[in-house]
Amino acid sequence: MRETLRGVDAARLERSCVRERNSIRFGAKAFGVERAETHLTTCAFEPHRHDSYAIGITIAGVQSFRYRGARRICLPGQLHVLHPDETHDGAAATEAGLHYRILYIEPALIRDALDGRELPFVADPVHDPTPATRSLAGLLDDIDEPISDLSRVDIATVIADTLSTLAGRPGRRLSIDLRAVTLVRDHLAADPSQHTPAHTLEHLSGIDRFAIARQFRRAFGTSPDRYRTMRRLDLARATIERGESLARAAASAGFADQSHMTRQFKRAYGMTPARWAAATAQPNHPHQ
Repeated sequence: MRETLRGVDAARLERSCVRERNSIRFGAKAFGVERAETHLTTCAFEPHRHDSYAIGITIAGVQSFRYRGARRICLPGQLHVLHPDETHDGAAATEAGLHYRILYIEPALIRDALDGRELPFVADPVHDPTPATRSLAGLLDDIDEPISDLSRVDIATVIADTLSTLAGRPGRRLSIDLRAVTLVRDHLAADPSQHTPAHTLEHLSGIDRFAIARQFRRAFGTSPDRYRTMRRLDLARATIERGESLARAAASAGFADQSHMTRQFKRAYGMTPARWAAATAQPNHPHQ
């Protein structure tokens, strides 16, 4: 393996590993946040522990792991939530193998998102898909999605709030400072191609970044990062519909590259930018 997965090195995997059937691929990361996609067949993780929260979703196969004195099973679609510094192992429970995605987040980020309150402890490590866990699962839809400063804040807020709910400690109901979040929205809409950092929005609105994330979602139904992405897609669509190249559309709208734009475009509109361009192209009529 070319990287260490949160402190578990290659030597801690069984020596019977076959490269083609066992793999760990790391996605885009940011300070305090790391994501990976793992396939296991003949490999197994020996007992180990790490100093971060580990939140995973089983994509295919059956996952088996020992955690806090009991053997656990995680089926496709189910989430597993492991608390920092808790020893666990991990393997495929059947010969069919195992495919899962996982996100690691530093406890300090969760504590910041909770305004310094005690870290939540989720006693049951395995959770069925429910409205309460939907947002957590969504964080693992695309591990290659770049993590901007705003999306890092949103990730921390979503995880902090969901873990608090699963731990039986739902957050306090907060009022919305509509003036503040409207200033944030208007700023993001005015020039979405810019990589606006969270501290700029704090200075503009007068509230902290985690309050912005929570209140913005309650006021406008989405996160600041997702709102900015949709405005970038508006810019990209306009460029594409003028007949310009997809690479130029991606660059002018502020996407990291063309593949980044393509993933977001398909997620928003249900087709690739190339198909959109073909579908919206105006036919060239000969002059009469």
